[in-house]
Amino acid sequence: MSTVPITKRGAEMMKEELQRLKHVERPAVINAIAEARAQGDLSENAEYDAAKEKQSFIEGRIAELEGKLGAAQIIDPATLDAEGRVVFASTVYLEDLENSQKVQYQIVGEDEADLKELKISVTSPIARALIGKYAGDVVEVNAPSGPREYEILEVKYL
Repeated sequence: MSTVPITKRGAEMMKEELQRLKHVERPAVINAIAEARAQGDLSENAEYDAAKEKQSFIEGRIAELEGKLGAAQIIDPATLDAEGRVVFASTVYLEDLENSQKVQYQIVGEDEADLKELKISVTSPIARALIGKYAGDVVEVNAPSGPREYEILEVKYL
């Protein structure tokens, strides 16, 4: 099985969700199933069906998280020394050369990507264009809206 890169914070978030699912959600759904069983006829018991469906979802998510954490290569951006090069987990400050708008992104794994938090997936077009480049470089990104050019202003490992 190949390893999947994930930031230290992303791994912590997955571990927290896994703990919550195992120690809060799983016991709660087991109790809900027991209560629904106590009501009698299971063939027409909507609460029982809903609880079993929720249990199936929880068990699937637990298995998914355990698999991802088992295959994870955890990268702490604070320990990176890529000599100013854009790499996984780095934070990149950019300027859109068309409208002079400045933006910043952290390049993270697919499961961590959240544009609202300025975290983009390493597989996104902009991240793929940035990887391996340095501050001062101009990159062309083939965005869905068409090609765009960005200048890399700064690269940090936060």
